[in-house]
Amino acid sequence: MKQKRVEILAPAGSLESMKAAVAAGADAVYIGGSRFGARAYAENPEEDRLLEAIDYAHLHGCRLYMTVNTLMKETELADLYAFLEPYYMRGVDAVIVQDMGAFALIRERFPDLPIHASTQMTMTGVYGARILKELGAERVVTARELSLEEIASIHREVDVEIESFVHGALCYCYSGQCLFSSLIGGRSGNRGRCAQTCRLPYDVKRDGKTLNGKDSRYVLSLKDLCTLDLIPDMIEAGIYSMKIEGRMKSPRYTAGVVEIYRRYTDLYLERGRAGYRVDEKDRKRLQELFDRGGQTDGYYRRHNGKDMVVWKEKPSFREGNQELFDYLDKNFVEKQLQEPIRGTVVLETGKPALLELSCGDCRVSVSGDLVLEALKQPMDEARIRKQLEKTGNTPFYFETLTVELAGEVFLPVQSLNDLRRRGVEALEDAVLKQYRREAPQMMQQTMPQMMQQTVLQTVETADEENRDTVETANRRENGLARIFVSLERPDCLRAVLDNPHVKRVYVDAAEFGPELWKTTVSACHDAGKECMLTMPHIFRTEAKRYFERSQKAFCEAGFDGVLIRSMEEIGYLKEHGPEIPWVFDYGMYGMNDRAESFLMKMGAAELTWPVELNERELSRLSKPGELIAYGRLPMMVTAQCIHQGTEKCDKKPGLLMLKDRMGKEFPVKNHCAFCYNTIYNAAPVSLLGMEKQIRALAPAAVRLQFTVETLEETAAVIRCFTDSLLSGKRVEQPFGDFTRGHFKRGVE
Repeated sequence: MKQKRVEILAPAGSLESMKAAVAAGADAVYIGGSRFGARAYAENPEEDRLLEAIDYAHLHGCRLYMTVNTLMKETELADLYAFLEPYYMRGVDAVIVQDMGAFALIRERFPDLPIHASTQMTMTGVYGARILKELGAERVVTARELSLEEIASIHREVDVEIESFVHGALCYCYSGQCLFSSLIGGRSGNRGRCAQTCRLPYDVKRDGKTLNGKDSRYVLSLKDLCTLDLIPDMIEAGIYSMKIEGRMKSPRYTAGVVEIYRRYTDLYLERGRAGYRVDEKDRKRLQELFDRGGQTDGYYRRHNGKDMVVWKEKPSFREGNQELFDYLDKNFVEKQLQEPIRGTVVLETGKPALLELSCGDCRVSVSGDLVLEALKQPMDEARIRKQLEKTGNTPFYFETLTVELAGEVFLPVQSLNDLRRRGVEALEDAVLKQYRREAPQMMQQTMPQMMQQTVLQTVETADEENRDTVETANRRENGLARIFVSLERPDCLRAVLDNPHVKRVYVDAAEFGPELWKTTVSACHDAGKECMLTMPHIFRTEAKRYFERSQKAFCEAGFDGVLIRSMEEIGYLKEHGPEIPWVFDYGMYGMNDRAESFLMKMGAAELTWPVELNERELSRLSKPGELIAYGRLPMMVTAQCIHQGTEKCDKKPGLLMLKDRMGKEFPVKNHCAFCYNTIYNAAPVSLLGMEKQIRALAPAAVRLQFTVETLEETAAVIRCFTDSLLSGKRVEQPFGDFTRGHFKRGVE
């Protein structure tokens, strides 16, 4: 794809920040409305103010992207069309989307509205980018963890715009994979309400021994991203849109960061590498605008690193640089921004006054009152010019104004003012008219018809008759829920094989290595059980190489299917995997009916119900899915490695514990095969004792997930659930602390 001028994309948590960003040189801003945005606690404007913001951006040559990047419940998705329609008609330039149901609805109802795939989609490579492009995304926002090399691969192989974060706060977890805030306090990061639990102190423990000292307890708090030194590398890797984080920050911060990144980006574009130098004063200015505990250039040149972590508590007070703040306020925050226009006024006695104005390619002409012949002193050019150039609070100022006079002319000042006012209004309307859209017509095509030329056509799915049969069989077995088990530890397999009631086993690729695949599948089949391979949470270069090395073992193992956890895996398996059914895990997020249908069209034979929906919300989904009834849910999936940060990287998988201020301990695994960490909840979800509610939902199956449990614990949990669900026995919880997850309370 031909590289366009690099876009500086600024955050706007308020109208004031939006105006400051435009004044400082942003090419585009991203902002949320009153609903559906991933910063629910920003000062998101109501409809009239956001419509005003769209106009303001367009009058000043800036684009405005609207964040619609939260997961949406069934009742919420029904409101999305009416919510978006006024912004669509006003000319919003694009929407940033995470939810696949929202993606499908926008493609259907607003087919010419560009979609940017949010970083919340955890887009980590070529396969995912290609699918999103084929589905209709104009742009993909990469995961923050991607390297320059990985981004360059996407740029080479997929004709799609690439947007990447270049400055601001870094999440510890892969975006879209964090449930920490959600499970701890019901504030879902997937719905814009993150409580930033990663910024709290934790003790790291191994076998009861604390590994970090009192001055290094902020193990999940990352330094802020600053990539001034990498701008040439990022542009050459194919990043088109350089995204600045900070919708919760001040207009002053927005202006200061935008101004610096605009200046250095232009410096490289004008002078190349030879003329590119970073002034240390600018790096210091960025730190003075916001400093959490230092700066890092992020993941662009490395997979992770101890020096990316803050470790220490953020100082409660820092003395600000008032000189810098005053400069930003004067030049950007408080500045009235006006665009240059060209004009010609023609005054000829006996004819209406004529004013012609132009701004860019827009030209307008308005006529005014009749020009009179002066009885005494005729008007001169200087007087006319002075009056017409009083553009005041309008979006324009006169760059040039030509005054043409014919005769001894006179026109009252009030008439000149009215001519100028109507001319400026006409020019403003002409500029904005370029962006306006008509009300969208109801599409006659259905979603499947619209997507005939996309990946939805190319992905083979089970035929409808067979799928109905599968769903019916999975949904009930003699009127009772089927029980599936997910295992991470190979030493717990015997507990599953010995229980005749378990019908399917998912074995985790991170711990069940290729050398175990064939024998594991055979053992499961001998015990009368299906066996499926659980793909990694994150599929990047390490995972691709892993499966390339294990291609023969994968195809010959005889798996009955795979459990898919990322969009990247769909593309990879389509090209390289055996032709076996795909089960989409809960992280594929079928939060509403439209999203579920979309995922089925993408190739899912079966779905897993989302863990952030409560019982009532799950009952509104029409597709049967697997219900997770037991297990320590992953709170975070991270590129950072706590084992490396507190001990060393020895490439040996292990188990650590994170202890929070309340005394809760969260297990942490380092999955070295794919080079990521998983932080699990301190207590397992357990729906034991809620058999009546489970039966009322009629899930396709009930899944029990085992992560850190021993063989004995695994056997005990399976026995309790089979006795309770299948035999109707009253049983006691086989463990002490547990949680109902979101089954009862849900999320905001």
